[in-house]
Amino acid sequence: MLLDTIFAPFVKERPICVMARAVLERLLDAPRLDALFARTAQQQYTRELLFSSLVQLMSEVVLGVHPTVHAAYQANKATIGVSTTALYNKLDRVETGVAAALVRDSAELAEPVVKALQASHPRWVPGYQIKVLDGNHLSATAHRLKELRGTWAAPLPGQALVVLDQQRMLITDVFLHEDGHAQERRLIAQVLQHVREDQLWIEDRNFCTLGLMFGMARRGAVFVVRQHGQLPGELLGRATRQGTTRSGPVYEQPMLVRDPDSGETMRVRRITIKLQEPTRDGDTVLHILSNVPLPRASAAHLARLYGKRWSIETAFLEITTTLSCEINTLGYPKAALFTFCLALLAYNAVSLLKAALRSAHGRQKVNDEVSSYYLALEIGRTYDGMMIAIPAPHWALFRELATQEFATVLRELASAVNLTRYRKHPRGPKKKPPERTAYQNGKHISTAKLLAQRGSC
Repeated sequence: MLLDTIFAPFVKERPICVMARAVLERLLDAPRLDALFARTAQQQYTRELLFSSLVQLMSEVVLGVHPTVHAAYQANKATIGVSTTALYNKLDRVETGVAAALVRDSAELAEPVVKALQASHPRWVPGYQIKVLDGNHLSATAHRLKELRGTWAAPLPGQALVVLDQQRMLITDVFLHEDGHAQERRLIAQVLQHVREDQLWIEDRNFCTLGLMFGMARRGAVFVVRQHGQLPGELLGRATRQGTTRSGPVYEQPMLVRDPDSGETMRVRRITIKLQEPTRDGDTVLHILSNVPLPRASAAHLARLYGKRWSIETAFLEITTTLSCEINTLGYPKAALFTFCLALLAYNAVSLLKAALRSAHGRQKVNDEVSSYYLALEIGRTYDGMMIAIPAPHWALFRELATQEFATVLRELASAVNLTRYRKHPRGPKKKPPERTAYQNGKHISTAKLLAQRGSC
């Protein structure tokens, strides 16, 4: 072990927290962050408060070390060295390009470590790099801004399109828009700039557009996307049954789509799942479009593949439940989106922790048993005390280690982790909620009387 004796008590009792701080030290390297800001910022500039200091402070809020931005400021006032007004002015003006670059940079730093740990997940389809694309509208904020005080309507601070890399389980890209009412499709042009050959993109029907489908095909990528009801196309031949999944029987039929701008045509596979149970929207049939060649994946495989799109929904759920990704007091869109991006960076940090745990304890065991909620809870509970006990200069070595050395340290720390402390507690199947009586304004009931009636039954 390369660590000094000063780390020994925490390595013995809370190795996961040492791992978390080591990963954050690497991902939040101050000189690297300040260089990233200087490289990507278009209008904002550094006067007194460094971008790296802002990132460090806000990361403590996102991780739950401090409950609010102001509490984090109070705890770091001596090192921040500026007023609260200056802090909020900097926070409210962080450009979306800088925030998005922060997420991409974290993925670029984490990916080689995951490879060195030999902890990548098997590819869902051999030969393709799998990308899962989905959108997320940020929750409404409080009405603190002057312009919001005269309305009861929920103020939406923006939205994001997020790209998840399936093998590494890292957020590799994010595309931001400050208008909470904007259609997600307005960001498709930005998505296409990051599409590469031999990638397979899995998307929901909001992204089922001819522009995105033809754009991906021209770049040598393939897609699996749920068909939007208004997408024009010509069905060819007859639908034939191609197997079954847990959701129901699977059928396939060729379909011809045409690019209205160029007149170019493309033959795609239209895969239909006749659902045994309707979706929450009442749909009994799902239509999926794909240009993955038949020898590479069967219709049933692609149907199951689309079902795995929920992996990114799980990522959103983890970010929402384990991290403070949406702070409702931050009404300015740039501040809200920057905080969301820091939560994505923290998700990448947790993914790197899980990769180290998979390397030490086995992939299946970690995937089935380890809860991100309990990992984040312990990090937030122990982080502040650990930073007091171990001063910041001692953590610098994690920035300086070569990739393989860093992976080795993470694996050794992971081997000391007692996984039972972070065990998942999956709930049973949901029960159908009972029907409730109609709401009457001002009416109330006594809980004690209702419980007494239960005992008398």
